[in-house]
Amino acid sequence: MRTPPRFDRGHTDDLMSFLAASPSPYHAVANAAERLEKAGFRQVAETDAWDGTSGGKYVLRGGAIVAWYVPDGALPHTPFRIVGAHTDSPNLRVKPRPDSGAHGWRQVAVEIYGGPLLNSWLDRDLGLSGRLSLRDGSTRLVNVDRPLLRVPQLAIHLDRSVSAEGLKLDKQRHLQPVWGLGDTVRDGDLVRFLEEEAGVAEGETSGWDLMVHSVEPPAYLGRDQELLAGPRMDNLLSVHAATAALAAVATAGGSPGFIPVLAAFDHEENGSQSDTGADGPLLGTVLERSVFARGGSYEDRARAFAGTVCLSSDTGHAVHPNYAERHDPTHHPRAGGGPILKVNVNNRYATDGSGRAVFAAACEKAGVPLQTFVSNNSMPCGTTIGPITAARHGIKTVDIGVAILSMHSARELCAADDPFLLANSLVAFLEG
Repeated sequence: MRTPPRFDRGHTDDLMSFLAASPSPYHAVANAAERLEKAGFRQVAETDAWDGTSGGKYVLRGGAIVAWYVPDGALPHTPFRIVGAHTDSPNLRVKPRPDSGAHGWRQVAVEIYGGPLLNSWLDRDLGLSGRLSLRDGSTRLVNVDRPLLRVPQLAIHLDRSVSAEGLKLDKQRHLQPVWGLGDTVRDGDLVRFLEEEAGVAEGETSGWDLMVHSVEPPAYLGRDQELLAGPRMDNLLSVHAATAALAAVATAGGSPGFIPVLAAFDHEENGSQSDTGADGPLLGTVLERSVFARGGSYEDRARAFAGTVCLSSDTGHAVHPNYAERHDPTHHPRAGGGPILKVNVNNRYATDGSGRAVFAAACEKAGVPLQTFVSNNSMPCGTTIGPITAARHGIKTVDIGVAILSMHSARELCAADDPFLLANSLVAFLEG
């Protein structure tokens, strides 16, 4: 096995391109698949019989992707090394009857997805992206990546109390974006527009999964460009790092001691309970079929799972300079300080002492600094796909990530060096 290359600031440049090209989970997995194809991976259909040959393979299902690399010499009971992440981000999503309007404004009806910072979507130029489901059973990606929509904020002259009492938004009444002028609501107008954008014949669309996104591109910030601002870092930063790490390990030939895996799920932001979410059977089915395709038995499957470790990689909270009291006083993860290990004794994160040792060893091998995150006892702790993966599959799981600010905003912030530090630690982990 050749030594995989070390990632540097060029990885962050590529992350910016990945973020800009991935406004929806469907675009994210398509872009991840394209990168894996360049590393020699090939797509396999879930409806086909699988062979047990070595090499890289991947499965796409909606907004989820599971990819794995079988090195030469791997046995049916060879354990897996998994990096798990999620492709979805909190945002505004188009309703089944999207065409609406009032008082001379044409609007698009949207629903709140996940837990976004609602104020971050106000007075921002927004595009529209997702997928169209066509009458012939196929799907077509669509991405209107130019100013199309806007959620206008109420002028301060009409709400003098907003600066003193804070902004209060009604999710139904105040978040509907405008996209034109007119007194007549024309049913089907938005879909016809998107069919034209996607090169689809009028009337061929029978369903859609659409969402808005900020069209402002990712950018370096600061005097020394030490900061990176951009959309959907939660959690495409991890998807991108895991894809790059898996491709690097596969290109280097892999180690027969482990089978490296990328599992990027949809719907983490609303509970993971879907056929493409971490609480669904997708990962377990793919891993089992990989064992059986290599001639393994149920006993081999049990042995492989018993030796498997999963890193649940998701963004976490860097200490906020203006709200330091909201953080645990003895755990202040810093931007630029390397990946964070997430710990919660009530199992909102899956990390335990033995899992910590696995990731600490990977960071040491990669020469990457490691930090620890623990929530303030007075604050409810968020969760990830980590506990779900551990419980559903009986797999040792460790929660990690990159520390950011403005989580769940339309535009988030991290240190520009942290993405490649994460990617380097993931390479070391996947190598075993």
